[in-house]
Parts: sequence; C-alpha cells; structure tokens
Amino acid sequence: MVQRILLWMMISFCQVMVIAAVTDPNDLAVLNALKSGWENLPPDWKGSDPCGSNWEGINCTDSRVTTLVLAGMGVKTTDIGDIPSLSMLQYLDLSNNKEIKAILPQSIQNLKNLTTLILIGCSFRGPIPDSIGSLKQLVFLGLNNNSFTGPIPPSIGNLNNLSWLDLSDNQLSGPIPVSNPPAPGLDNLMKTKHFHLSNNQLSGPIRSKLFNSNMSLIHLRLDSNSLVGEVPEELANLESLSELYLSNNNLNGSVPELLGMNSIFYVDMSNNSFDKSDIPAWITLPSLTTMVLSSNRISGTLDVGNRYSSDLIVDLTNNSITTFTQSSGYNLSLNLDNNPICEDGATGRYCSAGKPDPPDGLPSNECAQVRCGSNKVLSPNCKCSSPYTGTIFFFSHSFSNLDNTTYYTTLRDTLISAFRSNQLPVDSVSISNPTIGEYLQYRLHIFPSGEDYFTRSAVSSIGTVINRQLFSLPYYGPSFFLDESYCCFPGKKSSKHGIIIGVAVGGFVIVLLIASAITYAVYQKKQAKKAKLSSPFTSWGFDSSDAGDAPQLKGTRWCSFEELQRATNRFSEENIIGSGGYGKVYKGTLDSGHVVAIKRAQQGSLQGAQEFKTEIELLSRIHHKNVVSLVGFCYEQGEQMLVYEYISNGSLKDNLSGKFT
Repeated sequence: MVQRILLWMMISFCQVMVIAAVTDPNDLAVLNALKSGWENLPPDWKGSDPCGSNWEGINCTDSRVTTLVLAGMGVKTTDIGDIPSLSMLQYLDLSNNKEIKAILPQSIQNLKNLTTLILIGCSFRGPIPDSIGSLKQLVFLGLNNNSFTGPIPPSIGNLNNLSWLDLSDNQLSGPIPVSNPPAPGLDNLMKTKHFHLSNNQLSGPIRSKLFNSNMSLIHLRLDSNSLVGEVPEELANLESLSELYLSNNNLNGSVPELLGMNSIFYVDMSNNSFDKSDIPAWITLPSLTTMVLSSNRISGTLDVGNRYSSDLIVDLTNNSITTFTQSSGYNLSLNLDNNPICEDGATGRYCSAGKPDPPDGLPSNECAQVRCGSNKVLSPNCKCSSPYTGTIFFFSHSFSNLDNTTYYTTLRDTLISAFRSNQLPVDSVSISNPTIGEYLQYRLHIFPSGEDYFTRSAVSSIGTVINRQLFSLPYYGPSFFLDESYCCFPGKKSSKHGIIIGVAVGGFVIVLLIASAITYAVYQKKQAKKAKLSSPFTSWGFDSSDAGDAPQLKGTRWCSFEELQRATNRFSEENIIGSGGYGKVYKGTLDSGHVVAIKRAQQGSLQGAQEFKTEIELLSRIHHKNVVSLVGFCYEQGEQMLVYEYISNGSLKDNLSGKFT
C-alpha cells in the first residue's frame, strides 16, 4: 500500500512538472545553449521552464520567447549562438555589453517577427549581413557604437516599416546606397524618420536620388564621414526635415539652399569646403533655431535683419566675415570669432562668445554631510545607495546657455517620469559634467528606490527606456545612452524570511517523499535490468512519451552537448561547412582531437525519440569504405545531432568519383 502511495505521488509530481514546463522545446534548447556558452548571464537562469520560471530578461507569449533584453548586464560572448532560431522573437536588446565581440550572422534573417533590434554600445564586428533586409517587421534598428565594417547593405531599403535607422559610430565604408532596380536602396525607406549614419568612413558623392520627396525624414545625420562633391538641390524635397548634419566631410560647391524647408530648426554644415559665398538667405527662416557654418569660406557682410527666430544660435567662427550690420534690439546668440571683423582688438560681444560656465552638477541638495560606504553615493534625496551611471548623448539641442538650470530640471524630470511610468524602481537622477563636442553629453547618476542597489532587470530596463527613446523631451534632440558597468548586482536576497522558511520546510517534506519514491523506483529498476547500459542512456528522452531503452550501438558513442559546443566554438558561423533542409553541418574537433562533421537538426526536422534511436542504431551498423562512418550522436537539451567522420578533400561525390585522392 505504501509503495502504491509513493508511486502515485511520484506520477502526480511528474504530471505537475510536465504541465508547468510550457516553454517551446526549440526556444528552450536555444536558451540552454546560451546559458552554456555565454558568461555573466543572470543567475536565476535555472530550471527547465524559462517562460514559467520568469528568467530575467525573457518574456514569453503562448510558450514562445518574444522578448530578450540583457542590456547592461556585462554579458560576454564571441558568438550570438542560435538566437536567430527564436523565430517568434519580437524585441531584442543586447546593448551596453562591451564584451559581446561577435559577428552578426546571415541567419539573422530567421527573426521574421522582430520589430526592435538594439545592439548599441557593444563590440560587434564584421559586416552587417545583407540578410538583415529580410526583417520586414523591423521598426527600430540601433547598431550604433560598435565596430561594424564594410558597406551599408542596400537591402536595408526593403525594411518598409522602419522608423529609426542608426548605424553611426562604426567603421562602415563605401557609398550611401540608393536604389538601382531591382536592387533596393535607402531612398526606398518612406516611413523612416531618422537616418543616423555619422562617424563612419562613408565616401563618394551624395546621390540626388537619396532625397526622395515621399520620404518622412525629420532627422538626417551624414556628418563626420568622407563624402565629397556638391550637395544635391533635391535636398529641398525633404519638406518634413527638422535637423540636418553634413559637417566634417569634404563637400564643395554652393552652400545648399534650404528656403522652403519650413520645418528645419537645426543645421550644421561646418568643416567643409563650400565655395566662397555670402551669408545664406535661409538664416531668416522662422523655424531655424541653430545654424552652424563654422570653418567654411563665408565672406562679406552679415545682415540678419529682424526676421530671425527669437532664440536663434549662429556659429560662423573661422570664416571671412568683415562686417556685421546690427538691427535694433539684436538678441541672437552669435559667434564670429576668428573672422576679420573680430581682429585688431574688436570688442563686439560676438567676438568673445566664449564657452558657457555650467554648474558642476544638478540638482544640488542640502543633505547633511554623510560618508557613504563602498560603491555608494549620496543621492539628491539624501540616501546612500549604488547608482547606475553612464553618459547620455544628444544629437542636438535648441539652447546655448548650459548654465540655465531649466534645461537640467527638464531632463531630470522627464527621465524620472519615463522610468516610473515603466514601473522601474528609480528614486532620483542627478546630472553632471555637461560637454559639447560632436554631441551634447551629460553624465547621469540614476539612484534606486526601495533598496540600495538595482537588480539586473532594472538596469537592463533603464537602458532600454533611454535607447528606445520611450519619452518626449523638450529642448533636446534624439539621444543614446552608454553605461558604465554596474558595480553592485545583488545575489539572491529577500526580506520575507517567514515565507522562505515556510516554503523551505514544506519543500523539504515534499522532496523527502519524492526522494523516497524515486529511491524505490530506482531499486526496482536495477533489480530488473542489471545488464542494461548505464549513464548517459538511463533516461533516454525528454518526457514520458519519449521514454525507451538505450540505443544498441556498434562502434558509435554518445557525445554531450557541451563537448560538441566546444568542438564547434559554440556552433560558430565560421565552422559551418554545409546546410540543407535538415539543418546545418559544422566542422569540429572533439576533446580527443578527432576532427568530425557534426550534423545539427533544426526545429522542424527533429524526430521522435524512437525514430532518432532507430536511425542511429542503423547508421552505427553501416561500415563500408565508400560510406562515411557515424562516430557519435547527441540527444539532450532539445538537440538531435549526428557526428560523422570528417572528409577533408571535397564532397563525398568528389571522393567517390576519384576527383580527389
């Protein structure tokens, strides 16, 4: 009777476990492979059900992984693994993991449901794969601040839903691609509002076709490249454009005409080689708030009249302006330093604009002097805690007086509101070290509430809120965020000691009963099958429907998933030697030094346990000089792999025909 009760308890427990294990087997296999191959993943990646166990950084819908956010967690890897096999993935954010030194593989095309791809501030290398143009649902593509090389793939022009394209701060080269039917180009991106291509090595002329009158562009950055030639007059087609950056190139010809672009408010064309000319007439555009034409060949008399915007900022340093006709009540922010008009002791305030003297940090507080512990800082709310720190970079801003605290408080309040509306545990934000260079940048200290540290999920979500631009911010243009590695991720902690003790005691009783049942079952099995093979085949299969005896093999061995992962450098794209409907074939070297070809089944090609066992039993019995030998197999972590002898010279057909000897 006792034996029946124990057996019933064991069966019931297993049924509960099967019901709880809801994660799709393919997704589970991918995540387990990441867990084996990546470093510094969240410590709560435990158990057999990522969706049901709420693994940090993972969200699921109907048992499928749809969100993977690991931003700012310090993840280390040289290979993104099988992430492209997460076919229902919609949101992927790996930003601010500087130790991700991987190549973006061609298989990225498998993420057909992806809407958001954020890889900002990592160390991705190699070319951007042309297959990225297959991600037709993509809305946000942020690949800035990496080490991508090679040309911009023309296939990006196929991304019909794309709103945000940021490829800046990489090492991309070659021309900006425009369409040449049937080949696509960036001029096909009618819904894209942001083109950020700055700080690369792009070259050649700007093609007139790039400025399609049907485009929705509001923000265009082509600065800090090696672009040459004249700026096409078709630029004026972009009637919705509000910000334009062409600085730090080798552009020549006339200063572009912007009259008629009534939405434009920020223009930077500095450090080019435009022809000698007068002040452009579009300085009087009522929408214009910032015009930067420094280090060109602007000459003659500056006369802005009185029709300019009330908060206009004009930078004409390093030009050849000789005269400034001032209208009554002139109040624009003007810098004419290093022009003839400012030589020989000139005293006009436009000759000594100087740099602003911003405060050291905001907001200031009136906290009592407190000495905080290691890695802790006194917050604006007078609490010692471990802040998440980093730098926020703004492409543009509509003000010149950095000493005005209004802009600090606006930034601070907007960020706090954005964090709290996304239910993030942020107590306060302090802002310091304002700097104007290629970007306007501030250093942020973001302080936790409730605890004196942030969890991994909170840090990751904070980075996503900023880099995904999930807020509207007056006075400032678009931005991105690069963090400093967080010092103080916690271990497993909880203040609910009573609950923990109760659960522990109850769990201990259940575990004791289950252990007794399992011990009895194992004892009975040993008595009945003493002659059977032992580990690793004693639990062949993943669940009760797959259960069966170990395969009967002849000269073929079992290989662990970890061994085959080591053999192929985590199934690196560089090790692929073939592919087909079944899956991919990798070249690898086993721990014994044996060079092999590893055939890895993909989702959709997986067999049942019985069918897979029958196949390897049959293949292990085939030994012929003209048939490649089966060395081993792997059947764990949702994987089915066959390990064959590696043929070094050509294909099997080549060897059979005598082409290679």
